[in-house]
Amino acid sequence: MITPVREALVTLGSRYVRTGPGTLGKVLLAERWLDPHLRAHPRRRVVRSRFGGLFAVDTQDLIQRYVYLFGAWEPHLSGWLRRRLRPGDGFVDVGANIGVLSVLASQLVGDTGRVVAIEASPDVHRRLVGHGRLNARGNIRAVNAAVSDGHRRLTFVLASSRNVGANSIVPYDGPAESTFEIEARPLPELLEPEEIANARVIKIDVEGAEGSVVRGMAPMLRDLRPDAEISVEVAPERMARLGDSVGELLTVMRDAGFHVYRLPNDYAPGSYPRALAGDPGVPVRWRGPVAAECDLIFSRVDAEVLP
Repeated sequence: MITPVREALVTLGSRYVRTGPGTLGKVLLAERWLDPHLRAHPRRRVVRSRFGGLFAVDTQDLIQRYVYLFGAWEPHLSGWLRRRLRPGDGFVDVGANIGVLSVLASQLVGDTGRVVAIEASPDVHRRLVGHGRLNARGNIRAVNAAVSDGHRRLTFVLASSRNVGANSIVPYDGPAESTFEIEARPLPELLEPEEIANARVIKIDVEGAEGSVVRGMAPMLRDLRPDAEISVEVAPERMARLGDSVGELLTVMRDAGFHVYRLPNDYAPGSYPRALAGDPGVPVRWRGPVAAECDLIFSRVDAEVLP
Protein backbone atom coordinates (compact mmCIF):
# COMPACT_ATOMS: atom_id res chain seq x y z
CA MET A 1 0.00 0.00 0.00
CA ILE A 2 1.32 3.43 -0.96
CA THR A 3 0.73 5.84 1.91
CA PRO A 4 0.65 9.65 1.62
CA VAL A 5 3.81 9.82 3.74
CA ARG A 6 5.64 7.47 1.40
CA GLU A 7 4.50 9.45 -1.63
CA ALA A 8 5.70 12.67 -0.01
CA LEU A 9 9.09 11.07 0.66
CA VAL A 10 9.34 9.95 -2.97
CA THR A 11 8.58 13.50 -4.09
CA LEU A 12 11.20 14.97 -1.74
CA GLY A 13 13.76 12.35 -2.72
CA SER A 14 13.17 12.92 -6.41
CA ARG A 15 13.51 16.66 -5.95
CA TYR A 16 16.81 16.22 -4.13
CA VAL A 17 18.21 13.88 -6.80
CA ARG A 18 17.18 16.29 -9.55
CA THR A 19 18.11 19.68 -8.05
CA GLY A 20 20.11 19.11 -4.83
CA PRO A 21 23.75 20.22 -4.75
CA GLY A 22 26.52 17.66 -5.20
CA THR A 23 26.00 13.90 -5.40
CA LEU A 24 25.94 12.86 -1.72
CA GLY A 25 23.55 9.93 -1.36
CA LYS A 26 22.03 10.43 -4.80
CA VAL A 27 23.41 7.24 -6.34
CA LEU A 28 22.01 4.92 -3.66
CA LEU A 29 18.76 6.88 -3.44
CA ALA A 30 18.19 6.66 -7.20
CA GLU A 31 19.31 3.04 -7.62
CA ARG A 32 17.87 1.38 -4.53
CA TRP A 33 14.62 3.23 -4.00
CA LEU A 34 13.42 5.92 -6.39
CA ASP A 35 14.00 4.21 -9.74
CA PRO A 36 12.32 0.89 -8.77
CA HIS A 37 9.50 2.69 -6.93
CA LEU A 38 8.68 5.01 -9.82
CA ARG A 39 8.73 2.04 -12.22
CA ALA A 40 6.40 -0.08 -10.04
CA HIS A 41 4.15 2.82 -8.99
CA PRO A 42 4.02 5.09 -12.05
CA ARG A 43 3.53 8.81 -11.84
CA ARG A 44 2.09 10.80 -14.72
CA ARG A 45 3.24 14.39 -14.70
CA VAL A 46 4.28 17.25 -16.94
CA VAL A 47 7.90 17.99 -15.98
CA ARG A 48 10.56 20.42 -17.09
CA SER A 49 13.91 19.02 -18.18
CA ARG A 50 17.27 20.50 -17.21
CA PHE A 51 17.41 22.31 -20.55
CA GLY A 52 13.93 23.79 -20.06
CA GLY A 53 11.85 21.46 -22.24
CA LEU A 54 8.41 20.35 -21.05
CA PHE A 55 7.45 16.66 -21.25
CA ALA A 56 4.32 14.75 -20.28
CA VAL A 57 5.81 11.61 -18.73
CA ASP A 58 4.71 8.25 -17.38
CA THR A 59 7.43 6.92 -15.07
CA GLN A 60 6.64 3.30 -15.93
CA ASP A 61 8.76 3.90 -19.06
CA LEU A 62 12.57 4.07 -18.76
CA ILE A 63 13.19 7.29 -20.70
CA GLN A 64 10.25 9.12 -19.20
CA ARG A 65 11.21 7.99 -15.69
CA TYR A 66 14.73 9.35 -16.11
CA VAL A 67 13.38 12.67 -17.41
CA TYR A 68 11.16 12.85 -14.30
CA LEU A 69 13.88 11.80 -11.87
CA PHE A 70 17.00 13.42 -13.36
CA GLY A 71 15.61 15.97 -15.79
CA ALA A 72 17.73 14.43 -18.52
CA TRP A 73 18.20 11.53 -20.91
CA GLU A 74 21.63 10.36 -22.11
CA PRO A 75 23.60 13.21 -20.47
CA HIS A 76 26.84 12.54 -22.38
CA LEU A 77 25.08 12.63 -25.75
CA SER A 78 23.04 15.67 -24.69
CA GLY A 79 26.22 17.46 -23.64
CA TRP A 80 27.88 16.62 -26.94
CA LEU A 81 24.89 18.02 -28.86
CA ARG A 82 25.16 21.26 -26.87
CA ARG A 83 28.75 21.61 -27.99
CA ARG A 84 27.91 20.81 -31.62
CA LEU A 85 24.66 22.51 -32.57
CA ARG A 86 24.43 26.24 -33.28
CA PRO A 87 21.64 28.54 -34.51
CA GLY A 88 20.79 27.76 -38.11
CA ASP A 89 22.09 24.17 -38.01
CA GLY A 90 20.14 21.06 -38.96
CA PHE A 91 19.59 17.98 -36.76
CA VAL A 92 18.17 14.64 -37.89
CA ASP A 93 16.90 12.35 -35.13
CA VAL A 94 16.38 8.78 -36.40
CA GLY A 95 14.58 6.92 -33.63
CA ALA A 96 13.37 10.07 -31.89
CA ASN A 97 11.13 8.35 -29.31
CA ILE A 98 9.12 10.98 -27.38
CA GLY A 99 11.44 13.76 -28.57
CA VAL A 100 13.71 14.58 -25.63
CA LEU A 101 16.78 15.10 -27.82
CA SER A 102 14.73 16.60 -30.66
CA VAL A 103 13.32 19.31 -28.39
CA LEU A 104 16.81 20.02 -27.01
CA ALA A 105 18.19 20.26 -30.55
CA SER A 106 15.32 22.51 -31.66
CA GLN A 107 16.26 24.97 -28.92
CA LEU A 108 19.94 24.85 -29.87
CA VAL A 109 19.41 25.42 -33.61
CA GLY A 110 16.81 28.14 -33.03
CA ASP A 111 14.16 29.45 -35.35
CA THR A 112 16.57 29.55 -38.30
CA GLY A 113 17.50 25.88 -37.82
CA ARG A 114 15.61 22.70 -38.57
CA VAL A 115 15.02 19.41 -36.76
CA VAL A 116 13.68 16.29 -38.48
CA ALA A 117 12.46 13.81 -35.88
CA ILE A 118 11.73 10.34 -37.28
CA GLU A 119 9.85 7.79 -35.17
CA ALA A 120 8.39 4.49 -36.41
CA SER A 121 5.84 3.78 -33.66
CA PRO A 122 2.53 5.56 -34.39
CA ASP A 123 1.75 5.81 -30.66
CA VAL A 124 5.17 7.21 -29.74
CA HIS A 125 5.09 9.52 -32.78
CA ARG A 126 1.89 11.08 -31.42
CA ARG A 127 3.71 11.76 -28.13
CA LEU A 128 6.61 13.25 -30.10
CA VAL A 129 4.26 15.61 -31.97
CA GLY A 130 2.58 16.55 -28.69
CA HIS A 131 5.88 17.49 -27.11
CA GLY A 132 6.77 19.67 -30.07
CA ARG A 133 3.49 21.54 -29.56
CA LEU A 134 3.85 21.65 -25.78
CA ASN A 135 7.19 23.40 -26.22
CA ALA A 136 5.98 25.60 -29.11
CA ARG A 137 8.83 24.30 -31.28
CA GLY A 138 7.79 25.16 -34.81
CA ASN A 139 11.15 24.10 -36.24
CA ILE A 140 10.55 20.35 -35.67
CA ARG A 141 9.25 18.25 -38.55
CA ALA A 142 8.02 14.98 -37.04
CA VAL A 143 7.91 12.01 -39.44
CA ASN A 144 6.12 8.74 -38.69
CA ALA A 145 8.23 6.28 -40.68
CA ALA A 146 10.71 3.45 -40.41
CA VAL A 147 14.19 3.79 -41.91
CA SER A 148 16.00 1.00 -43.75
CA ASP A 149 18.15 0.35 -46.83
CA GLY A 150 15.20 -0.18 -49.16
CA HIS A 151 11.44 -0.22 -49.50
CA ARG A 152 9.88 -2.92 -47.34
CA ARG A 153 7.17 -3.45 -44.76
CA LEU A 154 8.65 -4.06 -41.31
CA THR A 155 7.11 -5.56 -38.19
CA PHE A 156 8.12 -3.97 -34.89
CA VAL A 157 7.77 -5.79 -31.58
CA LEU A 158 7.64 -4.24 -28.11
CA ALA A 159 8.38 -6.68 -25.30
CA SER A 160 7.37 -4.34 -22.46
CA SER A 161 5.89 -0.88 -22.03
CA ARG A 162 8.48 -0.34 -19.33
CA ASN A 163 10.79 0.65 -22.20
CA VAL A 164 8.83 1.95 -25.19
CA GLY A 165 12.12 2.88 -26.81
CA ALA A 166 12.80 -0.84 -27.29
CA ASN A 167 10.42 -1.22 -30.25
CA SER A 168 12.55 -3.33 -32.59
CA ILE A 169 12.50 -5.38 -35.77
CA VAL A 170 15.02 -7.83 -34.27
CA PRO A 171 13.45 -11.34 -34.07
CA TYR A 172 11.98 -11.92 -30.62
CA ASP A 173 10.61 -15.23 -29.34
CA GLY A 174 9.15 -14.11 -26.02
CA PRO A 175 5.73 -12.68 -25.23
CA ALA A 176 5.11 -9.36 -26.98
CA GLU A 177 3.18 -6.54 -25.40
CA SER A 178 2.44 -4.94 -28.77
CA THR A 179 3.36 -5.09 -32.45
CA PHE A 180 2.85 -2.85 -35.44
CA GLU A 181 3.74 -2.83 -39.14
CA ILE A 182 4.99 0.14 -41.11
CA GLU A 183 6.59 0.88 -44.48
CA ALA A 184 10.34 1.55 -44.39
CA ARG A 185 12.33 3.79 -46.74
CA PRO A 186 15.98 4.86 -46.98
CA LEU A 187 16.79 8.00 -45.03
CA PRO A 188 17.60 10.14 -48.12
CA GLU A 189 14.01 9.65 -49.31
CA LEU A 190 12.61 10.95 -46.01
CA LEU A 191 14.64 14.16 -46.06
CA GLU A 192 14.39 17.27 -48.20
CA PRO A 193 17.58 18.20 -50.15
CA GLU A 194 18.12 21.25 -47.94
CA GLU A 195 17.75 19.12 -44.81
CA ILE A 196 20.52 16.83 -46.05
CA ALA A 197 22.77 19.72 -47.05
CA ASN A 198 22.37 21.53 -43.72
CA ALA A 199 22.52 18.54 -41.33
CA ARG A 200 25.18 19.27 -38.71
CA VAL A 201 24.35 16.14 -36.67
CA ILE A 202 22.48 12.96 -37.54
CA LYS A 203 21.60 10.75 -34.56
CA ILE A 204 20.66 7.09 -35.13
CA ASP A 205 19.17 4.95 -32.35
CA VAL A 206 17.16 2.11 -33.88
CA GLU A 207 17.52 -0.87 -31.55
CA GLY A 208 19.66 -3.17 -33.71
CA ALA A 209 18.60 -1.98 -37.18
CA GLU A 210 21.47 0.49 -37.50
CA GLY A 211 23.22 -1.61 -40.15
CA SER A 212 20.44 -1.19 -42.70
CA VAL A 213 19.90 2.47 -41.77
CA VAL A 214 23.57 3.30 -42.44
CA ARG A 215 23.61 1.28 -45.69
CA GLY A 216 20.55 3.18 -46.85
CA MET A 217 22.06 6.57 -46.04
CA ALA A 218 25.45 5.81 -47.67
CA PRO A 219 24.57 7.54 -50.99
CA MET A 220 23.84 10.82 -49.21
CA LEU A 221 27.04 10.93 -47.13
CA ARG A 222 28.86 12.76 -49.94
CA ASP A 223 26.16 15.45 -49.92
CA LEU A 224 26.57 16.32 -46.24
CA ARG A 225 28.35 19.48 -45.18
CA PRO A 226 32.07 19.00 -44.39
CA ASP A 227 31.59 19.34 -40.61
CA ALA A 228 28.60 16.96 -40.43
CA GLU A 229 28.87 14.31 -37.71
CA ILE A 230 26.84 11.17 -37.11
CA SER A 231 25.99 9.50 -33.82
CA VAL A 232 25.04 5.82 -33.95
CA GLU A 233 24.11 3.62 -31.01
CA VAL A 234 25.33 0.18 -32.06
CA ALA A 235 24.11 -3.09 -30.57
CA PRO A 236 26.34 -5.87 -32.01
CA GLU A 237 24.29 -8.82 -30.75
CA ARG A 238 21.00 -7.47 -32.06
CA MET A 239 22.62 -6.45 -35.34
CA ALA A 240 23.90 -10.00 -35.79
CA ARG A 241 20.38 -11.38 -35.42
CA LEU A 242 19.43 -9.30 -38.45
CA GLY A 243 22.44 -10.53 -40.43
CA ASP A 244 24.39 -7.27 -39.98
CA SER A 245 27.71 -6.47 -38.31
CA VAL A 246 29.36 -3.44 -36.74
CA GLY A 247 32.38 -4.12 -38.97
CA GLU A 248 30.34 -3.54 -42.12
CA LEU A 249 28.89 -0.35 -40.66
CA LEU A 250 32.38 0.94 -39.82
CA THR A 251 33.55 0.16 -43.34
CA VAL A 252 30.71 2.17 -44.89
CA MET A 253 31.55 5.18 -42.73
CA ARG A 254 35.33 4.95 -43.15
CA ASP A 255 35.00 4.60 -46.92
CA ALA A 256 33.07 7.89 -46.85
CA GLY A 257 35.93 9.63 -45.03
CA PHE A 258 34.69 9.43 -41.46
CA HIS A 259 36.81 8.61 -38.41
CA VAL A 260 35.40 6.58 -35.50
CA TYR A 261 35.06 7.83 -31.93
CA ARG A 262 33.36 6.38 -28.89
CA LEU A 263 31.21 8.48 -26.56
CA PRO A 264 30.53 7.34 -22.97
CA ASN A 265 27.02 6.10 -22.25
CA ASP A 266 25.50 4.30 -19.27
CA TYR A 267 21.82 3.57 -18.68
CA ALA A 268 22.21 2.58 -15.01
CA PRO A 269 20.33 5.07 -12.80
CA GLY A 270 23.33 5.33 -10.48
CA SER A 271 25.45 6.74 -13.31
CA TYR A 272 23.26 9.78 -13.86
CA PRO A 273 24.01 11.86 -10.71
CA ARG A 274 27.74 11.66 -11.41
CA ALA A 275 27.37 12.36 -15.14
CA LEU A 276 25.15 15.37 -14.51
CA ALA A 277 27.38 16.78 -11.76
CA GLY A 278 30.59 16.61 -13.78
CA ASP A 279 31.66 17.50 -17.27
CA PRO A 280 29.95 15.44 -19.98
CA GLY A 281 32.12 12.81 -21.61
CA VAL A 282 33.87 13.53 -24.89
CA PRO A 283 34.26 11.26 -27.93
CA VAL A 284 37.61 9.45 -27.95
CA ARG A 285 39.22 7.82 -31.01
CA TRP A 286 38.22 4.17 -31.30
CA ARG A 287 40.47 1.74 -33.14
CA GLY A 288 39.52 -1.70 -31.86
CA PRO A 289 36.59 -4.01 -32.49
CA VAL A 290 33.17 -3.11 -31.12
CA ALA A 291 31.90 -6.02 -29.04
CA ALA A 292 29.30 -4.38 -26.80
CA GLU A 293 26.50 -1.87 -27.11
CA CYS A 294 27.86 1.67 -27.24
CA ASP A 295 27.54 5.11 -28.81
CA LEU A 296 29.83 5.78 -31.76
CA ILE A 297 30.49 9.21 -33.25
CA PHE A 298 31.61 9.51 -36.87
CA SER A 299 33.44 12.68 -37.87
CA ARG A 300 35.73 13.85 -40.67
CA VAL A 301 37.88 15.46 -37.98
CA ASP A 302 41.09 13.45 -37.56
CA ALA A 303 42.13 13.64 -33.88
CA GLU A 304 42.54 11.53 -30.76
CA VAL A 305 39.72 13.35 -28.97
CA LEU A 306 36.90 15.29 -30.61
CA PRO A 307 36.84 18.86 -29.28
